[in-house]
Amino acid sequence: MAHVISGECISCGACEATCPVEAISQGDDQFVIDADTCTDCGACTDSCPVDAISAG
Repeated sequence: MAHVISGECISCGACEATCPVEAISQGDDQFVIDADTCTDCGACTDSCPVDAISAG
């Protein structure tokens, strides 16, 4: 199951840079994870300074 970014996202972009499969992109109000591309590796969770990313 893909990871998800909550509304706590501050749009800093830290997670986008750490995703090895480029599943994270800037959405309208915050960054979003493409569930079809996400491999559920969890690399993004450690990079988020506000803990806005969790397993979906």
